[in-house]
Amino acid sequence: MEIKKPTLIIDMQKVNNNIDRMQKKIDANITIFRPHFKTHQLKEIGDVFKKKGINRITVSSVSMANYFANLGWNDITIAFPINILEIEDINILAKKINLNILIESVYSISKLSNKIKYPIGIFIKVDTGYNRTGLQKDNPEIDSIIKLSLANCKYSFKGFLAHAGHTYYAKGKSEILNIANKSNKILNELKQKYIDSYPDIIVSYGDTPSCSIADNFEGFDEIRPGNFTYYDVMQYHIGSCSLNEIAVAVACPVVAKHKQRNEIIIYGGAIHLSKEFISADNNFKLYGYVVKFTYNGWGEPIPGAYVSSLSQEHGIIKMPDNYFDDVNIGDILGVLPIHSCLTANLLINDYKLV
Repeated sequence: MEIKKPTLIIDMQKVNNNIDRMQKKIDANITIFRPHFKTHQLKEIGDVFKKKGINRITVSSVSMANYFANLGWNDITIAFPINILEIEDINILAKKINLNILIESVYSISKLSNKIKYPIGIFIKVDTGYNRTGLQKDNPEIDSIIKLSLANCKYSFKGFLAHAGHTYYAKGKSEILNIANKSNKILNELKQKYIDSYPDIIVSYGDTPSCSIADNFEGFDEIRPGNFTYYDVMQYHIGSCSLNEIAVAVACPVVAKHKQRNEIIIYGGAIHLSKEFISADNNFKLYGYVVKFTYNGWGEPIPGAYVSSLSQEHGIIKMPDNYFDDVNIGDILGVLPIHSCLTANLLINDYKLV
């Protein structure tokens, strides 16, 4: 492959395998599959889902919803608290697709009420322990939001939605499953409280670690994982995937070598890989594993090699003695990213499918 600058290489066979694995698990649980497209943000990956019969998706912004709506996706949930400054853009979307939005305050739904022109689904965002956004299950605003949604014929109350992002900080499978079970309990307590009056409401849940590790989704009506499409080094360390399931690598040209420090300098920095890292003992920071490309993808990570530092355009790779001389200036090395969502977003215009 001809590479001149940092480029995201996407292994389509691994993408297919990752989607098939998740879809098989969700189908076995008779759960709605609404994958999150914020990781890949690409038509080509969306087409893979579409060919597998997926017709409902999740996105993280109005602009992303508009992009996929223009590609023919007509059932979209924006899994981000509603930005009331984008009401006109939301109206344009709601006119042409089935659109669901997230509400987590009376203030937001009140601001929308006399400006929404077309039918729109309302999910209430619930905090199940991540402590980023969402309402606690006993917050009285939940009642008020539901009442306001009923007062407007344009609204359809869909149910309760949560993202258990704290699984990314969990230590081991047991802790991840405990977080999922706790989220399940919280969401279903809310559902049971209101289901007699609103029999069609659902609970919607999404995060890649628990969706990858759990086999039983009973109690979750809808599942919204996203990162599983590509996976990454962070997911590998959490235990969500194997190294062979990571479907993306960043191709980076080698621009310099420093034998005295066993360092190889690549054209591939924070603006390509992000500054996400995994920390370990003795102030050790890992910004990515290093691989060599093959005719149909890449091999296993080079033992002992890792990205040790990033600045804007530069990446520094620590390379063991026995591999250092095998790499020349002008070669292309691959970096398995720590967080594929951020990396894919940074390289949204520079990618190749293999």
